[in-house]
Amino acid sequence: MAHTVVLAYSGGLDTSAIVPWLRERYGATVFCVAADVGQGAGELAGIEEKARRSGAEACIVEDVRERFVREFIWPTLKAGAVYARTYLLGTAMARPLIAERQVATARRVGATALAHGCTGKGNDQVRFELTYAAFAPELAVIAPWREWEFRGREDLLAYLAAKGIRTTASAEQPYSRDRNLWHLSHEGGALEDPWREPPADLFLLTKDPADAPDRPEVVTIGFDAGEPVSLDGEAMAPVTLVEALGALAGEHGVGRADVVEDRLVGMKSRGVYETPAGTVLFQAHRELEQLVLDRRTLALADDLGRRYADLVYDGRWWTPEREALDALVTSTQRHVTGSVRMRLHKGSARVLGRSSPRSLYREGLATFGPDDGFRHSDSAGFIRLYGLAVRTAAERERLLTGRFAEAAD
Repeated sequence: MAHTVVLAYSGGLDTSAIVPWLRERYGATVFCVAADVGQGAGELAGIEEKARRSGAEACIVEDVRERFVREFIWPTLKAGAVYARTYLLGTAMARPLIAERQVATARRVGATALAHGCTGKGNDQVRFELTYAAFAPELAVIAPWREWEFRGREDLLAYLAAKGIRTTASAEQPYSRDRNLWHLSHEGGALEDPWREPPADLFLLTKDPADAPDRPEVVTIGFDAGEPVSLDGEAMAPVTLVEALGALAGEHGVGRADVVEDRLVGMKSRGVYETPAGTVLFQAHRELEQLVLDRRTLALADDLGRRYADLVYDGRWWTPEREALDALVTSTQRHVTGSVRMRLHKGSARVLGRSSPRSLYREGLATFGPDDGFRHSDSAGFIRLYGLAVRTAAERERLLTGRFAEAAD
């Protein structure tokens, strides 16, 4: 039986080859889905016609940028989720949304199968296919990179040339890139040597910090219950805020990360990421949390962030686990409301000040000045109780050995 297949389509080399390959191998009618998550007009321009030239029945382009920020970026930001210490999960967050819209199209056209262009080495195959499992477990999954005979870019270019299908890709293009509203990732080429410095012409969103303006930029970010809501006092919609802050931060060289990460399939890989707005927002959010959350809740939030990062990276977005973690995040973020002032300069984003109506900071308690409202005499009893276990252990040592523990020289 011939399949009706819905393909997650980017218009790049891989998916351009997948369309005719599906028609040949499976006799498939192919519908393409391209979700606009902020990859830019350059990537989406003419994509419907490009898909039809490759043999697709149609290409559905859906603008999901607003939803991407509200339902994926903001929850991940509020959770403080960072993978491999520096990766702000730009690609990982987008895949569950793209795959969900792919399934929605499959339902509309009566598809019998879903397809993606992910390789067998990568994380994205898991992110796509766990989403398929959550929303359409009965549909077949076709992953051409796990089936076809092609082994690299040159093979795909030759295949398309033989079919008379034009592509802007070339064998000289060294990098694999993924772009959305939050970030731009770079892999492959010279980056496959972790000792080698990223080439200067690699970066597209951020200036070289050495070439960034000598005069710093000061920005104020407003938060409400953990979500960014304003920039320099001006209320902004989520997409507008990310775009505006990203342009400012990128101009000042902020947001570069060079990461050796552990892929889900077990290997290490190197990626270079540009996340200008995200870098500033994560730092500002952490500073505001530091002002309004107590010590134990902060520790819980840190633990939660690591767990949330693993969940997002591993593609477990559409799970009861994520829903439970979101409920906990919502609770920790109740008081994360206020403003943070950040200085952007030569690749750095540094906090200058923070303010909140929910602040736990009390100047009368913290001051060293004459208005000190703290009763210093209370500390004696506190330290006596806090040190009880230490004194008990020391007394035991004296009874057993006849002496107290000796201090190091």
